[in-house]
Amino acid sequence: GAELFAFEPDELETLVTEEVGGSALFAARFRESAARALLLPRRNPGKRSPLWQQRQRSAQLLEVARKYPSFPIILETVREVLQDVYDLPSLRELTSSIAGRQVRLVEVETDAPSPFARTLLFGYVAAFLYEGDSPLAERRAAALSLDPALLAELLGRAELRELLDPEVIAQVERELQRLDPERRARDAEGIVDLLRVLGPLSVEEVAARFAHQSVEERPAEPDASRDHRLTDTLTELARANRVLRVQIAGVERWAVIEDAARLRDALGVPLPIGVPTAFLEPVADPVGDLVSRYLRTHGPFTAADAASRLGLGIAVVTDALRRLAADRRAVEGEFRPGASGTEWVDPEVLRRLRARSLAALRREVEPVPQAALGRFLPDWQHVASARGGLRGIDGLVSAIDQLAGLPLPATSWESLVLPSRVRDYSPAMLDELMASGEVLWAGRGELPGGDGWVSLHLAEAAPLTLPEPLPLEPDPLRERLLAALAGGGGYFFRQLATAVAEPDAEPLTDTDVARALWELVWAGRVTGDTFTALRARLGATTTRARATPRSRAHRARARVAASLAASAPPTVAGRWSLLPAPDAVPTARATALAEQLLERYGVVTRGVVQAEGVEGGFALVYKVLSSLEETGRVRRGYFVEQLGAAQFATPATVDRLRAFQTDRVEDAPLVAVTLGATDPANPYGAALSWPGRDELRHRPGRKAGALVVLIDGALGLYVEKGGKTVLDFLDPDAAEAREAASASLAATVRAAGGRLRVERIDGAFAVGTPLGDALQRAGFAPTPQGLRLR
Repeated sequence: GAELFAFEPDELETLVTEEVGGSALFAARFRESAARALLLPRRNPGKRSPLWQQRQRSAQLLEVARKYPSFPIILETVREVLQDVYDLPSLRELTSSIAGRQVRLVEVETDAPSPFARTLLFGYVAAFLYEGDSPLAERRAAALSLDPALLAELLGRAELRELLDPEVIAQVERELQRLDPERRARDAEGIVDLLRVLGPLSVEEVAARFAHQSVEERPAEPDASRDHRLTDTLTELARANRVLRVQIAGVERWAVIEDAARLRDALGVPLPIGVPTAFLEPVADPVGDLVSRYLRTHGPFTAADAASRLGLGIAVVTDALRRLAADRRAVEGEFRPGASGTEWVDPEVLRRLRARSLAALRREVEPVPQAALGRFLPDWQHVASARGGLRGIDGLVSAIDQLAGLPLPATSWESLVLPSRVRDYSPAMLDELMASGEVLWAGRGELPGGDGWVSLHLAEAAPLTLPEPLPLEPDPLRERLLAALAGGGGYFFRQLATAVAEPDAEPLTDTDVARALWELVWAGRVTGDTFTALRARLGATTTRARATPRSRAHRARARVAASLAASAPPTVAGRWSLLPAPDAVPTARATALAEQLLERYGVVTRGVVQAEGVEGGFALVYKVLSSLEETGRVRRGYFVEQLGAAQFATPATVDRLRAFQTDRVEDAPLVAVTLGATDPANPYGAALSWPGRDELRHRPGRKAGALVVLIDGALGLYVEKGGKTVLDFLDPDAAEAREAASASLAATVRAAGGRLRVERIDGAFAVGTPLGDALQRAGFAPTPQGLRLR
């Protein structure tokens, strides 16, 4: 009938694993595995051994090996049967479809087997070919026992101890023990039912499971009076032959009258006079009945727990549990998190625990709010105001490693990006790393005002993080500069000017050579060994310190550099060299890019890739991340609300992200973070879209020089470059958030050594607005043009 094919999907793997050791298929596969392992030697290597002889030797080997469940050939045979012969994943999928009513079972009676059924019948006969002529092998296989822990390790299955939720286990146990308020007894009949389901209980245990009247209905009474009243109720039930008083394990308990013979035969409990004869008839398996009831009413437990409760020996309880396991009424394994040793549980209880634990896990994997990403990303990127930041040279290397290959405005690197991540950052630290050859910088296009897009790279990984150079129009001077640098090494500007000069041509000015050199820099072809020239180009030579030489060799090189560069313009100071060529293998570069995005953002989304302007777009990165998912290194899912299901992160990153979805603790200070709009720690305009305000004509964007202020992960303020326009996205009544945002903005501008003048806020004159008043309290001064911070 069709019921033969109706299985619980969650039970299939366990059933097959338990039964496989007693199958003829197992005996045949064991023989083949033993022969491959050369454990069945031939008497004459030049001749084949008869099949019957191989089966006999295999049976003898199995007879010895069955005493050792971890014997490698046994484990290999189980693996082969479970993974190569049986297609358990497909069977589980089919049974799930049947249970979900996606597939329907229809019983059809035919005169002859179908071609498909004939194949099954033939395979069935072949599987039991040894049933008649070699019963010894099957009898030995039937006695085989497997080590569940070792088998799980071999097959790579997850331990239930890692899956089951402790809170779920505690809740299910409360329900099974009738301790849940909704499951407590409410009257005398409920008490009898309680004892029938749970077994013998003491008065205190009955009281814990009895729904006492509320204070409104009845005045509160002491525990002693309550227990005395329950004892009177139990005594009345005993007079009616509904319950009886017994002694179990030295404790006085009450039991239902139906348990009289069971307790007498299993525990030797003396019965009181007057028990009706109908309840004194011997039962078939009194110990099994008591242990089975303990199974049904408890979560995972050890044999010692049950033995202590029932007043039996551990060996007696263990034997009963094994008999129940043979009948599939008990499951042995490791279930309770944090526990150790073998435990037992009822299959139905285990099914409930698994279902509820999986439901709890699914609730945990629900997407987090977008504000959680706004809180997570600054912390992930070590922004100082979020977690305290990094320190020292090693911290600077870590920050550059995370930001490697990301083009940012040159003005923001040392004013906002690096100081926000490295608490004790100084320009000398970056110059030291560049002078030692550990860090490179590369241009990626010029911006108005002398600014430009610049990326930092660790030298050892630069070929994988450097982009392809930008195209340039042919120019003789640039070609001569490239030819001079092609020999390798670093050259001072005066050396380059001499190398590119042509004797018969018109002399070149320093301005011409410097212009051509910087054109090569912005095209991503040439770099310097210091940030000094870039600082000078940005007009910061008076506020940025040079790296201090630390050794005699450093001082000697510094003197030589000073003599060679004495007459060079400050915008071309230092040595210049060609950038290394990008890696020629596209796959290696794509893989490095995907891993770099995971390291930088934690959660990679389509918006993040588009914001970085990756060549090939999200389609390229998606292929690499999908391959990483197949190898188990990353996970794809719906982690952040409204960002689609194509989000990638490592499991550890997802757990860390979910830690940021909790609401702020009441009375805790607001966390305000001021970042550059192009800073990768700012998720808005990349992973997250900008908040919309229809009444505003001005729209925010990830523009060079613009600032954003995040308040607990949400966008609070957007400040255009120079501060001429400020957009306020805070709630009109959020006075505390507005004060925190103003203080953070003022502190960041002061720390960067800059100035800011706010003329208009949301299109209105800044002075007199709620945000304007908060900015004044943070240190801005009112002027006829607006609010100014020096």
